[in-house]
Amino acid sequence: MRRLLKRSALVLLALLVLLFIVLGWYLHTKEVQRDGSAVLTGLSAHVQVSYDERGVPHIQAQNEADLYRALGYVHAQDRLFQMEMVRRLARGELAEILGPKLLDMDRLFRTLGLRAFADGYTAKLDKNSPSTKALTAYLDGINQFQATHSAPLEFDLLHIPKRPFTIEDTIAVSGYMAYSFAAAFRTEPALTTIRDKLGADYLKVFDLDWHPLGVLQTAPALAQHDWMQLDKIAQLSQAGIEELAIPQLEGSNAWVVSGKHTASGKPLLAGDPHIAYSAPAVWYEAQLSSPGFELYGHFQVLNPMALLGHNQQFGWSLTMFQNDDIDLVAEKINPQNPNQVRFHDQWVDLTSREETIQVKGAAPVKLVLRKSPHGLIITDAFKDNYGDAPIAMWWTFLEADNSVLDAFYQLNRADTLQKARTAASKIGAPGLNVVWANTKGDIAWWAAAKLVKRPANINPSFILDGATADADKTAFYDFADNPHEENPARGYIVSANFQPVSSSGIAIPGYYNLYDRGQRLDHLLSQPGVKWDTKNSQALQLDVQTNYATRVLRPLLPILNQVLVTPEDKRFLDSLSKWDGNFQTKSIAPTLFSQLIYQIAHNAMAEKVGATQFQNLLRTRALDFAVPRLLDDPHSPWWGKAANANMDARQTVVLAAWNDSLAHLRSTLGGDSSQWLWGRAHTLTHRHPLGQQQPLDKLFNIGPFVVPGGREVPNNLSGPIGPAPWNVAYGPSTRRLIDFADTSKALGINPVGQSGVLFDVHYNDQAEMFANGNYVIEHTNSADVQAHAREHLVLQSH
Repeated sequence: MRRLLKRSALVLLALLVLLFIVLGWYLHTKEVQRDGSAVLTGLSAHVQVSYDERGVPHIQAQNEADLYRALGYVHAQDRLFQMEMVRRLARGELAEILGPKLLDMDRLFRTLGLRAFADGYTAKLDKNSPSTKALTAYLDGINQFQATHSAPLEFDLLHIPKRPFTIEDTIAVSGYMAYSFAAAFRTEPALTTIRDKLGADYLKVFDLDWHPLGVLQTAPALAQHDWMQLDKIAQLSQAGIEELAIPQLEGSNAWVVSGKHTASGKPLLAGDPHIAYSAPAVWYEAQLSSPGFELYGHFQVLNPMALLGHNQQFGWSLTMFQNDDIDLVAEKINPQNPNQVRFHDQWVDLTSREETIQVKGAAPVKLVLRKSPHGLIITDAFKDNYGDAPIAMWWTFLEADNSVLDAFYQLNRADTLQKARTAASKIGAPGLNVVWANTKGDIAWWAAAKLVKRPANINPSFILDGATADADKTAFYDFADNPHEENPARGYIVSANFQPVSSSGIAIPGYYNLYDRGQRLDHLLSQPGVKWDTKNSQALQLDVQTNYATRVLRPLLPILNQVLVTPEDKRFLDSLSKWDGNFQTKSIAPTLFSQLIYQIAHNAMAEKVGATQFQNLLRTRALDFAVPRLLDDPHSPWWGKAANANMDARQTVVLAAWNDSLAHLRSTLGGDSSQWLWGRAHTLTHRHPLGQQQPLDKLFNIGPFVVPGGREVPNNLSGPIGPAPWNVAYGPSTRRLIDFADTSKALGINPVGQSGVLFDVHYNDQAEMFANGNYVIEHTNSADVQAHAREHLVLQSH
């Protein structure tokens, strides 16, 4: 018996050893090759790729075609699965690999029209333009890597078939990036619900520039099933993308200081675009060098043009403009013909097209998509029967001349103010603030977008009436009318998603962030006598304080003083009274404040607007503006009626919210209030698409990390307003600091790592540094690149 057991144990051991050998071999086939040589056909000469200590490729080629072909190859090595997921999302093809649970997401993106738009846009591209040639070479590099290498681990797990990447994919993905800040899908249904179901008095807390003769006219009545379709679109526009862990644009900081305010005497550029966190991160860093061209760039998937970049002569960063470039329009259906809508005092036919969605494990789904003169009927995505008032979407991205490929190709080479201005003028959508500087001393900012002319007295924060002229678009403004500054006398420029002012006086509707973050940056940059360098600029990027908490607490503290009586309540109140609005990890005041703000909004608004629209409202900028105005107005209808004679309605709601907040914190963070530290309640985890389910989350996700920061502070590690605990959803996607006196010492950081390949050494090697607020040098001059090179890859045609 012993002999049998021993023999069985040896057999089992042998099988385990064999299993580990096979597993090791399998994972070896997925590894990124950064050393030696590889074949990349189509090159006219060898391309040298030096990888530094962070896995950043420094590519040296003899011409642009070779340069971009090599970029596509190395980008695919690290991020092929990310490329696949984003293109499938944009083109509405996720259900084909993930099954019926992603069908609604595919329906939404087919209805947005990105797939059809990309096909039409590509057909009209000038194939001989420099930007198209660069894109073609880049895609060829991706496709050659995919065709000659083992598929990524995620491809095998999800049974994803390999398919060449195309220009149409790139254009569709650029549409997704434009869509990802489509606040209109959440804001317009929520505000329209409030206007039509509750009345104009309920809108006052949102500080909307509304006009009784315009926006308060009653649009076509929406039936319950029409609202249900809008609710679903609003939910999917946010929650579905979060579940897939695909980067979504959220906000950003950028500023530039002229040489008269810097220690070096040259401009200093800072930028940290705010984007949803994911694994891998959104940016892929690479230095590109060929005769006559050199750039250290930050690239997004399927785009060979850097969206952020710098070299020895110039550099730029981006923030979201946040102008309103989407209008939702309620159409009036002809009672005699459901395929006609009212437009310019006559009935006009809707056009339609049919698309087929492939669904893994289920039958294909046919989708009929209709279009009115105002745009695509987005509510067709989810209805079995057409409703009473179909909602059309007018979107600048689909309607304007949007030469975004040319824009960034030129911006990658814009060493003069004139060249940078011309490049920015070609951006149509999404709206972007381009903050730029050069070594010669110029600094500038352009709000880059095609701004549409709407009828007077129309507020596009609401669903518009398609049967009237309210929804008409007459033209686009000239780029010269856009907000901009070039070498301002103050010597610095700040861009932080607040509402800008046009020098020509035009109205610019939008879904802007609070002004507090911009004011904080402006206040610190305007301090007399300060000479800025990369060291004190780090402190500014990592700052975790604004005046917003003070603004909210100013009316709130007197109310709490009136209604709180217990010693414990008074102790909590004292901590809030002494708090300076600093979101540090070892403070409990940010925890109390954030929970209380959510609870007040919930208790005052949720029941009145309904659960779905309240969830939409939580994800809008409108609520941030509303909270301090609500607290400052004891007569707001949101407070309802007083529960007893001893308290007014505002006091009643605030006291209930206080008690609910403490109860929630005890249930989630424990009974010991000394442990309600912000760092314990506020953490960052970088989520992978496969990390949404256990136990894969332990394998693919990165984190959690204790982090400071919060909503609308410069170190904007944040997420939607909501109850504790708070999982950071978005924030700085990189932090860059460039002093143009010596660009070889430019600083940056990746939130997780360069590679999207599980078990790769660069999969998560920067995550802890990022969470701790550290920076690394972005090597650019040849001596530094060689000194820090860890591996060398030679790409050759055969």
